[in-house]
Amino acid sequence: MGILQELLKDIPVPKLTKVKVKFDDQNLKDLGHALTEKLHQEHIKNTVKPGMEIAVAVGSRGLDRIVEITAVTVQFLKNLGAKPFIVPSMGSHGGATAEGQQEVLSHLGVTEESAGCEIRSSMEVVKIGELPNGLPVYIDKFASQADGIVVINRVKPHTAFRGPVESGIMKMISIGLGKQKGAEACHQMGFKYMAENVPAMAKIIMEKTPFLFGVATVENAFDKVVIIEALTQDEIIVKEPELQKQAKALLPKLFFDQLDVLVIDEIGKNISGDGMDPNITGRYPTPYASGGPEVNKMVVLDVTEESEGNANGVGTADFTTQRLVDKMDLEGTYANGLTSTVVAPTKIATTLPNDQQAIQAAIKTSNILDFHNVKLVRIRNTLKLSEIEVSEALLEYIANHPNMEQVSDLYEFPFDENGNLF
Repeated sequence: MGILQELLKDIPVPKLTKVKVKFDDQNLKDLGHALTEKLHQEHIKNTVKPGMEIAVAVGSRGLDRIVEITAVTVQFLKNLGAKPFIVPSMGSHGGATAEGQQEVLSHLGVTEESAGCEIRSSMEVVKIGELPNGLPVYIDKFASQADGIVVINRVKPHTAFRGPVESGIMKMISIGLGKQKGAEACHQMGFKYMAENVPAMAKIIMEKTPFLFGVATVENAFDKVVIIEALTQDEIIVKEPELQKQAKALLPKLFFDQLDVLVIDEIGKNISGDGMDPNITGRYPTPYASGGPEVNKMVVLDVTEESEGNANGVGTADFTTQRLVDKMDLEGTYANGLTSTVVAPTKIATTLPNDQQAIQAAIKTSNILDFHNVKLVRIRNTLKLSEIEVSEALLEYIANHPNMEQVSDLYEFPFDENGNLF
């Protein structure tokens, strides 16, 4: 037995119980109809002229109903006599290659067949201006040659900075459409200035290109679209901060102020740019954002298949498994840090051979007197929070909380003979 196994062998793992968490679940049932109505507003329709080649920017995040939203938007443009094509808009994602970015879209279900138009993927960019502080402003070459640009994105809180505009249409314009070079430029000065640089870059791009409109969604706690808007340039500047506030209010959360251990089954780029959403975990990659529970030790057990080895975020945790590390594409993961300039999340957390030992390590180091009373929560990922598992020490808290309800008896962690969860 090795020294690690010797140190961990007597650390008790608590029993768990399933807990239902209540969030507001209202959403747009007929999304296609709602989007069509927004697109057919006169001031939106009037931006499109027959014969225009229009670049439709679609990104890498797993937006709810992204395939349908893209197809409806493309069909709307075609009905008006335009010639739309899709431009992957995801900064440096997909390994910062043209083929990789098209593959990311394909994983999301956005293909030439599903969208009904061509996809033109390139990492080539054109510099179209500079901010007063000297930062260059870039845009995708294909988009720069188009007669019009349309952007599709979800509005939600960012994971590394706070401001009136965080993740949304303006970020998609400045960082997504800017490809790897644009993402790098926007991150150059660090997240301290991101709240200023993102909208400033977006405004230059909207002013210097034939930007037509953006399609913005806000999702509820179950990642279902609850609001959809079609917004012109002037409307984006005024309304995106309002959508941001609504998105923040709808964000799911862990209703705990303090936890000894948080176990996360999987991280991934399809879950959050940070692998897991810091707005949920309370662990942020920079000092420029805050909120969420105080977590003493955090464990991540695996990385999603959709991430293709990009395990950005593993370094934000304290412990991980050999299984996750074996799946890591180091180049893809490190490229993320080199582009964002935030490299702590791309470090490899203390690695244990299996799930059980990783969880035991977190409990051992959680700075509590009695390991049997560990306040532990297990979640699948930071997108799926309507059912969680909690340890016995949290049962009284759950019983008195209006948003949570115990729905099972206590049971042992389901480890197999190899010490992994099934």
